[in-house]
Amino acid sequence: MRQANRFPRCTMLVGCFALAFSGFSLLTAGAALAQESVPAMMNGLAAGLPALVANDAADGTTSYSLSLQILALMTALTVLPSLVLGMTSFTRIIIVLSLLRQAMGTQQTPPNQVLIAIALFLTFFIMSPTLTAVYEKAGDPYLNGQIGAEAALDTATIELKEFMVKNTRKNDLNMFMDLGDNGAVETPADVPLSALLPAFITSELKTAFQIGFLLFLPFLVIDMVVASVLMSLGMMMLSPMLVAMPFKLLLFVLVDGWTMTVGSLVATYVV
Repeated sequence: MRQANRFPRCTMLVGCFALAFSGFSLLTAGAALAQESVPAMMNGLAAGLPALVANDAADGTTSYSLSLQILALMTALTVLPSLVLGMTSFTRIIIVLSLLRQAMGTQQTPPNQVLIAIALFLTFFIMSPTLTAVYEKAGDPYLNGQIGAEAALDTATIELKEFMVKNTRKNDLNMFMDLGDNGAVETPADVPLSALLPAFITSELKTAFQIGFLLFLPFLVIDMVVASVLMSLGMMMLSPMLVAMPFKLLLFVLVDGWTMTVGSLVATYVV
């Protein structure tokens, strides 16, 4: 019995020794990897994938393979929706159109895809002067090799800053500048994006809700009149929204509501 009990103990000792040796090997390998440069680590990890290679040039710069550049581009594209929402006129337009649909009581008509398409096309129309300036001053010179990527990015950022500053309320911008302990600035290019982006979005939301309130008023009057008439006639079981919808649509068509709404939205921007 004593000899039989020795085998589990020996097995446990051997297992503990193997585990300790494995941990020591991992720590040694981690220390060795920490001493290598980032390109060397990438090249080592991508030994079986020749497309994923980063090379150190003689002047100290690092060049990446085409696959890594595509990977970086795809990663940057994931931020594109946030840029569209936060740095353009898309937010104000889509909110106003959504509030207009709710005011008319048409449920899902027009559908969300149509509203998004209208908002995107209006955004391109409003932002066309800014986008043209970005392409002429940053995109075209970069593609022709006249300026580098950093210079092109800085130039494009300045153009977008000018658009956002022109369409941002001073109170909102001053509030975020004070919260961020930023000093006074002389030109729109000096305004930090950390304060300008939240100020611009806040200003867009406020303006969108103000326009939505004005759009709600005539339809609210129609709802109140229809509800009062139905109550006076004793038609308790008839839905006021169902009766008021044709009158809302008739009023919106007679005053050419889509043209007025779109024209008012475009006129609220300074480019």
